Amino acid sequence: MNTFNRTLAVATLALATLSAEAASSVQAAASVSAVGSVIQSASYITTKDGVQLYYKDWGPRDGQVVTFSHGWPLDSDSWEGQMMFLASKGYRVIAHDRRGHGRSSQPWEGNDMDHYADDLAAVIEALDLKNVTLVGFSTGGGEVARYIGRHGTARVKKAVLISSVPPLMLKTDTNPGGLPIEVFDGLRKASLENRSQLYLDIASGPFYGYNRKGAKPSQGLIQSFWMQGMQGGSKNTYDSIAAFSATDFRGDLKKFDVPTLVIHGDDDQIVPIDAAGRASAALIKGARLIVYPGAPHGLTETHKDRLNQDLLTFLKE
Repeated sequence: MNTFNRTLAVATLALATLSAEAASSVQAAASVSAVGSVIQSASYITTKDGVQLYYKDWGPRDGQVVTFSHGWPLDSDSWEGQMMFLASKGYRVIAHDRRGHGRSSQPWEGNDMDHYADDLAAVIEALDLKNVTLVGFSTGGGEVARYIGRHGTARVKKAVLISSVPPLMLKTDTNPGGLPIEVFDGLRKASLENRSQLYLDIASGPFYGYNRKGAKPSQGLIQSFWMQGMQGGSKNTYDSIAAFSATDFRGDLKKFDVPTLVIHGDDDQIVPIDAAGRASAALIKGARLIVYPGAPHGLTETHKDRLNQDLLTFLKE
């Protein structure tokens, strides 16, 4: 296929996608229903402060409910491997794009953990979900922790934290094992200068462990990470760096009173296990810690089969 034909094909696909999205939006608008002060449509929930949250709801409606909270700067598509697997096993699986990420609205304000947790609550309440297993990856683990801290566990059955940022990523006087502020200042600087390159560098380097000797990078995973990141708003993803790095979740973790599984790779170069997974498991009463030897931060992809089986086993317990 020559350059002109490739360009024409891409343009045709883009137009078809836009038409499909427009039709979906019209259909969604036609099916809007009020749920208290939160508005729900076929694929979107509008929060009390006017933010539209895109969500996907897969699997049988009478299945045991599992929600998924994604990492930075990704969106709910990053959970496809787990959602497809569990839906095929009879579970109802639900994931939303965090505010400012993916297909959700890009508000200027409110890009912090309290709003993230309240948005998760809005999804759960709008869909009237009960006996939910909350699963969070990286920043999404913080979202789950803050949700329990702010909203309790009346609707929660279990919790899973995967490569998650709690208890606190930032090094402070009371958290000497954290990462220095310069690490996160560097992320902010790179985000402002060229966030497109930043996302490529993260995905092709430490996120999936592709900077390790003998690693075999997947261009598909790298491109998917980049695409999801670039769908997010520049201001939103910038603000989120402070949200995932400087939020102290220690008080939230102490409020966990449901069975909790903590999964972390011992070669996580993004969220090191000692200050994160191991520390969280120590703070959560009765939590079980599973360490994946040699696993990087993005183990939802690199160790997908093992993770899926560990989730299924935990759900069945």
